[in-house]
Amino acid sequence: MILNLKQIEKISKALGDSNRLKILKAIQSHKGKLECTTITSSLNLAQPSVSHHIKKLVEAELIEPHKEGRFYFYSLNCDILDAYLSTLKRL
Repeated sequence: MILNLKQIEKISKALGDSNRLKILKAIQSHKGKLECTTITSSLNLAQPSVSHHIKKLVEAELIEPHKEGRFYFYSLNCDILDAYLSTLKRL
């Protein structure tokens, strides 16, 4: 999959914040799936701040939400990450 420049821009902006990178790293270190409250407590950030960062990561398609009961879990979208890296190599 090759991404267009608009998609590359959106992903790059999402990755340009250290808190978002920490969220991605936290999800990855928990076998690629993590619940929102765990993200909040592990990063020592306020819940509204985490929600904002998660929204940006979801909009960039870097993570995918999954609702289980009352809770939302987030998993990495490895396909989009691979496509992003592949497209950058071709620029």
